[in-house]
This record gives sequence, C-alpha cells and structure tokens, in this order.
Amino acid sequence: MQLKSLARWTCAMLAVAAAPAIAQQIPATDFAKYAELDEVALSPTGEYLATAVPTPDGKETNLQIIKLADGSVLKVLRFGVGSHVRDVTWTNDDTITVARAKRFPMVEEPAHMGQLMSTNLDGSAQKTLFAYVEDDGTKRERNKDKGFAFLEEVLDKEPGKALVRYYCWDCGEKADTVVYKVDTATGARQEAERIEDGDVNSSLVYDNDGIGRIAYSVERDGTPKITYRPTQKSEWLPLPKTIAGYEIVGGVFAEDNNTFYGRVSDKREATQLYKIDLAAGTRTKVVGSDDVEVGTILVAGRKGLPFGVTYTAHKPSVQYFDNTSAWAQLHAALMKKFPGQMVYFLQFSRDDQKALFWTSSDRVPGNYYVLDRANGNKIMQVGARKPWFDGKTLAGMKPIEFRNRDGKTLYGFFTAPAGPGPHPLVVMPHGGPFSVNDAWGFDADVQFLANRGYAVLQVNYRGSSGRGDAFVTEAYKQWGGLIQDDIADGVKYVIDQKLADPQRVCMFGASFGGYSALMQPIRNPGMYKCAVGYVGVYDLPMLSRNKDIDLSEAGERWFDRSLGTDMDALAKDSPVNRAKEIKVPVMLVHGKSDSNVRLGQFKAMEGALKEIGQPAEIFLAPGEGHGFANPDNIAELYRRLETFLDKYIGPGSQTAATQ
Repeated sequence: MQLKSLARWTCAMLAVAAAPAIAQQIPATDFAKYAELDEVALSPTGEYLATAVPTPDGKETNLQIIKLADGSVLKVLRFGVGSHVRDVTWTNDDTITVARAKRFPMVEEPAHMGQLMSTNLDGSAQKTLFAYVEDDGTKRERNKDKGFAFLEEVLDKEPGKALVRYYCWDCGEKADTVVYKVDTATGARQEAERIEDGDVNSSLVYDNDGIGRIAYSVERDGTPKITYRPTQKSEWLPLPKTIAGYEIVGGVFAEDNNTFYGRVSDKREATQLYKIDLAAGTRTKVVGSDDVEVGTILVAGRKGLPFGVTYTAHKPSVQYFDNTSAWAQLHAALMKKFPGQMVYFLQFSRDDQKALFWTSSDRVPGNYYVLDRANGNKIMQVGARKPWFDGKTLAGMKPIEFRNRDGKTLYGFFTAPAGPGPHPLVVMPHGGPFSVNDAWGFDADVQFLANRGYAVLQVNYRGSSGRGDAFVTEAYKQWGGLIQDDIADGVKYVIDQKLADPQRVCMFGASFGGYSALMQPIRNPGMYKCAVGYVGVYDLPMLSRNKDIDLSEAGERWFDRSLGTDMDALAKDSPVNRAKEIKVPVMLVHGKSDSNVRLGQFKAMEGALKEIGQPAEIFLAPGEGHGFANPDNIAELYRRLETFLDKYIGPGSQTAATQ
C-alpha cells in the first residue's frame, strides 16, 4: 500500500471541486466493484497498521501488516482458502486478532462467522482461538467450539488478553451467554462471566477493568431485559427506572469505573446521552435531540471522556458538549479541513500521540488517515476504499423532511442528477423493513442511478431505525399499510417541490424494498410507470410459513409480532394475489440460491404476472443469494436496470403502462 501526503490528497479534492457540472458516464463495473480496503487498525505503539484487503475478485480478504513510517508491507496473511477477515484488532503490540468472515450479497463488508484467529507480525505464530474444525479422518482437530465467538474488549491492563463473548448454537433455546478471558497469543481461556439470557443472547458493556457492568437481552414479548452491576463486586440486578425507563444502548465508562455515559430511552423515544452514576442510580442529561437518536459518542483519546456526539438519522451533524477539550477542538478543525464530510476518530496509540481517523460523505466512499500529534498534527492518508471514484463527478444526497398524511414528520434523502429539474425519479425503499434505515453517505446504487440521469428518493418510513423503538413498532403488521402510505407521501412531496417529474416515476427495491416496488403501483394507481423487484417478497403467507424452517423460536416470536399471523390479512397484502392491479411494466430479479427470500417467491410472482398476460422481464442469476455478490452479475443488473428505466421513464420514453 502506498501512503499519500495530505497535500497531494488536497490537490485531488480541489480537482474534484473544479469539475464541470455535467457528469461523465461512469462504467457500471465501477459501481459494482468491491472496495480495495475494508478495515484499518492502528497498533498500540503507533508503529504499524493492520488492514483487511479484499482480493480483486472479492473471493478472499487478506490481512496486511504495514510499517507506518515508510508504508512498506511487512506481511500479507491468508487465513484459509476463500476466507475473509474482519474485526481486525490489535490485542497486543505484536498480536493481531481477526474474525473469520463470509461475504454475503447486498452487504458492503464480509459478515462475522463466529470464529476468531490471531497472528504475530510475521505470521509465524498463527492461532485458531475459537472455531469448529471437522476431523480430517487421520487426526482429531482440537477446536470444537459449537458456537459463535465475538471479541468484545481488549484488556489494556493485561497485555495480550481480551474478553470474548461466546454463544452456543448447540445448547438449545435457553443457552447462556459466556464471556471468556483469552490469551490471544496462546489461545488459553478461562470463563470470566456467565449471563442467563432472555429471548436472545446477551450483549454486555464492560468497564475499564474488563468487568461486565451492563447486560442487554430481550424478553419473550420483545421488550428489553437489562441488568447491571452498581459496583464491580455487585451481583447482577435489574436496571432501575432512575437510570433508564425503557432501555440503555451502549456507552462509555470514565476512568473511575462508576461514571457511565450511556444512550438512554425512557418511553421508547429516541435515545439521549446521559451521564450516569451507577452506584447511586442517578443520572444527568448531557445532550440529545427529541426526534433522532444519538449516534456515535466521540471520545478524547484512547481512554478519555466523551466530548461530543454525532447524529445521522436525519441530517449528518456533530454536537460538541465539551468545547474545552483539546480533542473536541482537533475534531472541529478536521471537520473544517474536510468540508462536506463526516470525520470519525477510530483508534488511538497508547500514548494518544497518533490517531487513526476516517472521513466519508455522500460523494466520498471513505478514506483513512493517521494524525501525528507529536509532529505538528501532520496528517497522512493511509487508505481509500474506492479510489477509482477520485476526480469523478458524483451526486449530492440531500436530506429532506416532510409530513405524512397522519401529520408525522418523516425524514429521507433526495439525490438529484446533474442539470435542472424536475427529474425522472426512482423510488428506492430500504429493506428490513424494521430497525433498518437509509443514511446519508456513499451508496453505489444511488450514485449509479444519478449518474444515468435519474433522481433517487429514499424514505425512512415508520419502522425504520434511528428514531426510537416506538417509531419502529408503530409499523408492526403494516407491511402493506402505513409503510406504503409513508413511501407514497414522500413521492408526493418531491413532486410538489418540483424536484421530480410526476410522469416519470419508477419503483426499485430489494427484499422488503422489492415487496414495496410491487405494492406501490397497487395502492397508488397512476403514480408509477414501472416497477423493479429485486430479491423481493411477494407472498406474505408463504413468507410466514417459511419462518418455521428458517428461524429459531425467538425469531418466530419476533416474526409473529412484526409481520402478523392473520393469514387472510397477509394474503390481501400480497402482490402475488393482486397481480391484476399492477398495471405497469415489471422487472423481477432474483438469485437462484437465495436462502433468505426463497426462489418460490420469485416463481409465484412471475407466474401470477404471466397468468394475466403481463409477463415480467426477468433476470435470474445462478449461484447468487439474497442479492448479488459477483461483481459481474451486479454490473449486469445495473445495465439491465438502466435499459428498463430508459424504456419507461427515460428521456423521450413512452411508457407501456395503462392506468
């Protein structure tokens, strides 16, 4: 990896700013490619970087060890054929611990598979810490961990040791969550904690000595189950209402191991940041917004106090509450140095003289830098996720807000292509639908569509995350109801604002978004000219029946709460049963190996449209799952999508829709 100076990078940024307003057409393959860099981690000494670097074909992600002083690559390490590494963590000055991961469709980074491995700098002492390894027929393998392991906390006071949360997947519905203290060099482990879970495995918050102080799970009815230790030697007790009326979601301990800065919700509203005295059971509000949740808590160095928070559920912003902090002043200076971007401190050297930070925006996929405080705050770029977009004209993602038909304020994003509006519009609802949201930042799908001349609308409808639990559960059992109303109200808003051409609007969505793509023309005749369902759900009773096969008992209970159990109502809200009402051209896209939304959903919808004499255009990709993972297939999807949109809402298009 070659390191750049900030001066060189700034020149590149100025070149982007000077580019003409007319965007050049960027090849579809550029939007389909995997990032060149998934993660960067700074060593405690500040001397080295450990990076997760995907191979060009995306089939592996390897670990690179880099000497920061000269950018030289000391070692490239693989952890098995077809393996990916993620959660790269320095657990000692010369030890890196990683999780083995798998790349899943529609997910930017590989997903954790519950296996942990470690290595020294040159790879001569690799160790499997947690995994289940099959016997090869000639010898019995040592690792037989039938569960998922997650590295939780590095113990700075015990070099080389870390806390690992382990959840057994072969112990029945009532398995406990166990925390081990692990020597990451030798693999030696000892049980440090055992938590009796609720309906899901517990997550814990640890103090600076590695003592679990807050444990979060869920009761059978879906409400939070939270216990805490008032002091390090206390037994686990139910969290009192004086600390949190409903839930507490993570936070940061002060050095005294009693003061805790936590995100708190009392009545299922958006979380606020409180300063909590655990021993006394009291709290003081620090900062918060009434309508959107506190995001990242910004801290002053490796073990310092918080100085600010970010918000991302609506407009990306930073709120400082300790302006006297040198780190707050430094962060504010970096925000000015990188205008139009968000800045996050990621890691710090042990002496706080070096800081790894990350910048990104709607037009910048993400860059990593190291700041050297001992050298006049010198900044060096140490990585870029997608450098091939440097110098390219990309579209701005504009936060919007509007009132829906029920009078509730909703948030979303509108991305416009180059040139004056109103623009042809692609409505792109996110998947989920629950506890997921669209956020301001670089989105390859959005940028591809904008680059081809289409505006994109993303609505964070009721059910989306970022605004509290009440906002999520309000949309339970409303797949085909108020969620669809919220999406349609967003379309009406951008049309009323003269941002979108009402005669050229198309739906495109994946998973639940694919469901919405076909439900919207049913519920709103005349609003859309075409619809594209990508790995979509079209038959809700079929989805409900499959939950018995695909989910645990706890998952089934959540599914029943959120989707509903009234089969007649689910059938009425299923596009497959209302094909005659879909009076627009349809494109259906699916992966033949989709184990999440099974191929039966695609076949049912395809058959229903054929039966009424309105066959869909189809793209059925072999070897693909719930969303495409192969960059070649992603690029082909983009090309087919472009052709389909051009035909029905492109310049001079004459839609085949018959409203």
